[in-house]
Amino acid sequence: MEIHTGEIYGKQTAAKFVMYNVLKVSKTVVTLQNIDNPLSLFETTAQKLASSGYVRISQTPYIDLEAATPKRRKAAKKPTRCPLTFDFLEERADSQRPAPIHQDLFA
Repeated sequence: MEIHTGEIYGKQTAAKFVMYNVLKVSKTVVTLQNIDNPLSLFETTAQKLASSGYVRISQTPYIDLEAATPKRRKAAKKPTRCPLTFDFLEERADSQRPAPIHQDLFA
């Protein structure tokens, strides 16, 4: 399973469908960030990601334009392209949240 920075993965939980942004990929570790809660980060491996039921939702990164500015100024990671860029293949702009994939697959 090949994972790249900026991709979006999702997993169906008991209550809702949760999406995660891939922040960093190294040889053995993948760092994920919850799209709804940017403070929620966790590390896993590609094998554990696949075996735990995570599904790739999008290859286009998600950039939240409504994000609150942190109190401490850290070096913000600059997007490689404009957040308003519309990707016609995925039918959304980078700043638009991806639509959850078919919910009936997880029911």
